[in-house]
Amino acid sequence: MADPDTNEKRLEEEESEEELKERLEREHGELLEELRSLIPGAEVLFGFLLAIRFTGQFGGLDDQERYVYYFTLASTAVALVLLLAPASYHRVRFREGDKDFMLRKGNHEAIAGSVAISLAFTGVLYLVTKLTFGFEEAIAAAVVFFAFVAWRWWAIALYRAWRERDDETS
Repeated sequence: MADPDTNEKRLEEEESEEELKERLEREHGELLEELRSLIPGAEVLFGFLLAIRFTGQFGGLDDQERYVYYFTLASTAVALVLLLAPASYHRVRFREGDKDFMLRKGNHEAIAGSVAISLAFTGVLYLVTKLTFGFEEAIAAAVVFFAFVAWRWWAIALYRAWRERDDETS
């Protein structure tokens, strides 16, 4: 006859394993949903930047504007690679029991992708502002915009995490 304590422990382990699987599935779904909101914007920007290169106005850019353009294009490409990486990793490692690692890796890639796309957005804003108003206005617009993005995308979350850690140690 089986020991009741052993059966209870086995059931608890199965339940906790099922809870872990459910949590990983939920977190995976959340990550994919967040990436679905970032990827289209990066794709549109990348297509726009590629198309711009083949217009007559591109030849009118000075060297500094071309460098900013190229940095912006490269940042957008990097963002797309990082934002699409979790899906590629999942496809390669499908059903390998690697979801926890994939989620951690995907989270880091999503954060790095958001940094890359924020640099690309800033570069586009800089170029448009410079061509429309001038250098000083472009610098001001880029700095204010990047500060705004950093505040809305990262600073609030980092501040809350810092406060929660501070509260736990108090």
